[in-house]
Amino acid sequence: MKNEILVYVFDGYADWEPAYVCSELNRQDSPFQIKTISLDKQPKKSMGGFCVLPDYDISNYPKEFKLLIILGGDSWLAGRNTEILPVVDYAIRHQISVAAICAATNFLAENGYLDHVKHTGNSLEFMKKQAPHYRGEDFYVEEQAVSDGGIVTANGTAALEFAREILLLLNIKNPQEIEEWYHFNKVGFYH
Repeated sequence: MKNEILVYVFDGYADWEPAYVCSELNRQDSPFQIKTISLDKQPKKSMGGFCVLPDYDISNYPKEFKLLIILGGDSWLAGRNTEILPVVDYAIRHQISVAAICAATNFLAENGYLDHVKHTGNSLEFMKKQAPHYRGEDFYVEEQAVSDGGIVTANGTAALEFAREILLLLNIKNPQEIEEWYHFNKVGFYH
């Protein structure tokens, strides 16, 4: 049986942000499989118009999973999507890794998860504005993606770097293979 990776989806989620990492983690030869989780099991439409029927809802999901991925999207800026908080709490309490990208990093910041780990986001100024209870300014790093203490964060322009940090965290391949994969996807065939 494969280890499940839960990806939180909601209406308006940024569908390109998990593309690199999910396609690698969900490969046939991978020890992982991607499953989606949402507030309920009603179809969710991404920013790009893809319709996803969630595998799980927040009241009924497996208690053994390897990673929770929280995607960005404009609705975070309106204070929505907070229903995922109990799942994040569960993951953190059970030492299950959590990865957030783009505006979802503000959600982690607002709820205190980034107060004591190195992290990044769209910008420190933006994070402080969007997360008034945030106290992790000393741990903010101006990098595309950061992994520390089982938490991966990335800004909204870093889908590929986000994927790289998750692949390294999960040890899906040796670090050299992951760097080669990253380089190939970053610069393409002709560089």
